[in-house]
Amino acid sequence: MTRDRKGPPSVDANGIDAAPGFRAALAVADSVLYEGYLLYPYRRSSPKNRIRWQFGVLLPEPWARAHGLDGGGVAGSAESWWQRTECLLTGPADALVHCRLRFLHLRRRTPEELLPDGGHRAADRVGDALTFDEAVPREFDLTASVADLLSGPKRLDLRVPGFETITPLPGSAGRTRWREWPLLARATMSLTACAPPDLHTPVRDEHGGQEPVPLFKLCVRVENVGREPSPEASRDEALRHALIACHTLLAVPGGRFVSLLEPPAWAEIAARDCANAHTYPVLSGDQVMLSSPILLYDNPRVAPESPGDLHDAAEIDEILSLRTLTLTDAEKQEARATDPRAAAILDRVESMTPDDLARLHGTTRDPRPEGTGVESQVPWWDPEADASVRPETDCVEVGGVPVRKGSRVRLRPRLRGTDPQDMFLDGRTALVEAVLLDVDGSRHFAVTLEDDPAAELNQWYGRYRYFAPDETEPLDQGVPG
Repeated sequence: MTRDRKGPPSVDANGIDAAPGFRAALAVADSVLYEGYLLYPYRRSSPKNRIRWQFGVLLPEPWARAHGLDGGGVAGSAESWWQRTECLLTGPADALVHCRLRFLHLRRRTPEELLPDGGHRAADRVGDALTFDEAVPREFDLTASVADLLSGPKRLDLRVPGFETITPLPGSAGRTRWREWPLLARATMSLTACAPPDLHTPVRDEHGGQEPVPLFKLCVRVENVGREPSPEASRDEALRHALIACHTLLAVPGGRFVSLLEPPAWAEIAARDCANAHTYPVLSGDQVMLSSPILLYDNPRVAPESPGDLHDAAEIDEILSLRTLTLTDAEKQEARATDPRAAAILDRVESMTPDDLARLHGTTRDPRPEGTGVESQVPWWDPEADASVRPETDCVEVGGVPVRKGSRVRLRPRLRGTDPQDMFLDGRTALVEAVLLDVDGSRHFAVTLEDDPAAELNQWYGRYRYFAPDETEPLDQGVPG
């Protein structure tokens, strides 16, 4: 099943839109789609808005190859002509795997002034109309069952025809010419069974026993197969035929996905075998994955206090909203003329009440789930929230050896994680300074490196490195309590 869609979706009860976790993933995906599209101060004249499309840009293959854009790596800021998502899922043969490909397609808006002889001439500006490269959101769906994918890859050939249209400007001052260039792309979805020992993952059946469920590796490869423009063309010309902010939403309502950031022990080997390029998949619940050109954690969420997208998720909503309010009338006029999305941001910010702004100032959330018996009248961040916790004397067994403050350990951090500095700490020895209980109930060791010249200074003002117990190896038989 395929679909090219503009505008609001109609929810299919059996489709990707109805999958648990999809709405949350879609909200984040929309932020990814427009990240960097138009940055504060939202004016065309701003230098940062003259060179855009920073993430997930798939350019036509001949142009990309000619300019050396053929590498891998998960960073979507590196442009290419292809991207690949690989992730793990479990599910029966009749489970449907949904893939929604989303990207922006450039559209040129050129105002044309009316001439005395009745003709028209392209102009940089006519009244409030500015020449600008807008972006049109596009979506394509590809769906197949697990059984169908195991029988062979499923391919979706995408063709977006170019067009040109003209609309009159208000007041008979002239007209606007809109132009989109043709775009050709291909999405291929395939599925393979994982090799032992990860072939089967234990899942409890209705009788409380253990029932094996196959583990599969899903691969989605997206390519820009267009042949235009020529390799000698400028990047601006190549962007007219590009998939911009390209990403995928995946859902398997009859099964579940497995985290690649924190895979369970039975899937670690298969997770290491997943090779992602120019994009990376993260969970949104168990049945939905967002594969984004911007690196995210599992289960990313848009803060409920945020009233709307500001196209810069690295910024703080409160600061960016207040700065937008400081724009002069002339600057706001230019921003509104630049793009309808910029006008919508201005309208939203100008209509915010003091209470709306106050909600952006900050909030504290208790990460402990309600109804689990851990709630307390004492705030979760207060040391008295759990008087049973004693970092100075608490102990955790690692490989049968008690580890507490004063224990020596060798660091063995997970090298597939979210901290690239861990690779420099692998194998180093450290001294445990405290045993800490995280707000989610997990234990961590606060340590100082034994060969760090600043270790004594770090001990003095409490600057430590933190590792889970299973990321350490005890070097002695334990320190007496």
